[in-house]
Amino acid sequence: MVSTVNSATLMGIDATIVKVEVDISDGLPTFDIVGLPDSSVREAKERVKSAIKNSDFRFPIKRLIVNLSPADIRKEGPRFDLPIAMGILKSLDIITEDLSHQLFVGELSLEGHIRPVNGILPIINSAYKNGITECIVPLDNAEEAAVLEHMSIIGVNNLQQLVNHLNKKLLISPTTLDPGKLLNHTENHPLDFSDVKGQQHVKRALEIAVSGYHNLLLIGPPGSGKTMMAKRVPSIMPDLSLEESIEITKIYSTANQLPANQSLISNRPFRAPHHTVSSSALVGGGSYPKPGEVSLAHGGVLFLDEVAEFPKSALEVLRQPIEDKIVTISRVQATYTYPSDFMLVLSLNPCPCGYFPDQERCHCTPLQIKRYLSKLSGPLLDRIDLHVEAANIDYSDLHQDGTTESSQSIKERVLNAHQLQKERYRSENIIFNSQLSPKMLERYCKLNESSQKILERVFKSMKLSARAYHRIIKIARTIADLDLSETINTHHITEAIQYRSLDKKYWN
Repeated sequence: MVSTVNSATLMGIDATIVKVEVDISDGLPTFDIVGLPDSSVREAKERVKSAIKNSDFRFPIKRLIVNLSPADIRKEGPRFDLPIAMGILKSLDIITEDLSHQLFVGELSLEGHIRPVNGILPIINSAYKNGITECIVPLDNAEEAAVLEHMSIIGVNNLQQLVNHLNKKLLISPTTLDPGKLLNHTENHPLDFSDVKGQQHVKRALEIAVSGYHNLLLIGPPGSGKTMMAKRVPSIMPDLSLEESIEITKIYSTANQLPANQSLISNRPFRAPHHTVSSSALVGGGSYPKPGEVSLAHGGVLFLDEVAEFPKSALEVLRQPIEDKIVTISRVQATYTYPSDFMLVLSLNPCPCGYFPDQERCHCTPLQIKRYLSKLSGPLLDRIDLHVEAANIDYSDLHQDGTTESSQSIKERVLNAHQLQKERYRSENIIFNSQLSPKMLERYCKLNESSQKILERVFKSMKLSARAYHRIIKIARTIADLDLSETINTHHITEAIQYRSLDKKYWN
């Protein structure tokens, strides 16, 4: 007798429905799994066999074949333990009810307990798209699965409990959840810009960067507050919508990095990998590709502190994700695509000792400085919209009277700028100024004659690339939005130009 049970396998941050077919026939006792399984799936037969016996069910002493269809897609992970066990019990008529409208995922212990697995959210989403109305998941994954509405989520703890539920002997109530209540955005972020003394021009640059979703480079001596300010960037970013939260949660669930006791990511990500990170860890990869730091930072901030200490090979792989907002990883068996729409913030010392151009404190040779700064190539620098210098803080700034501006007041201006952009680009497939194409720039960023002359002189004197030219206009558009101005004036262009001058000061 052949029985079929629905399950799913991950393909990037999406999932594909897998039909688990179980055939039990007379013959020598064997247990084979086919359908392109990896080693963890092949090992499932030992876990399934012990779990069934230790749950007081009989295991057939017959020829048993499990097929995972479609057979041309690689299956990996222990999530197929539960559907295989269900298929066997269905073939033995231990389960009498129809299982065609349900989907099963879960790892089995030898005692028959059902353990949590990663990637639950994309699996449930795939089940919904394929018309499956009920999903059986491990109890520890039930709240994460219940984030998606219009699905009946049954969280189970062990095999015996599940069989009783399916045979309608002891029904389990579906897990219900209100996703809106999970988005309890903290009004007071634990890190606030009111803690930052001085550095008004850097805070202004960060405000511009968040308002237009621009990438930013901070360069300055140690102790000038670069890291401190970068960590406070999420506090002035807009709150996540439910759709954004679900998309980010799918990435973290796939990467098995969803925090314990948290079924939904409610705050914007802030990722700060160590400078020893590899290229694969940064953009994603591995034998069975997983999301990298650029995808885990999707919808939030990717902060590379002391960026000159990162391997140059790792930095160069950032160029494509910055431009395309996605990462594509190709393997023999499949091609995986992960979103990577993040705001990049880099911090950098101007030289190995950190004190250039202070001749009294810096003793680095020109060759040492050149070698140190060359870690950031010209093409990568070209993709950074704002270059900002963080100078040493004066004593008077540290002991200034009164409190500095809070994150909440900065955030209000950012939200106003975002609202202007949302209304302006409602007929386009973009949201922020940083996403403007060259054709859109001509339509939405018209410059007056004096601004064009200033930009022409700067373009020739600084030998800017076409990309840098366009980025100056995008920054000017964002500055005008912060001023609630629909027209780009001369002072908007001149302020934008100053954020593109540091590469000539330090790299030349």
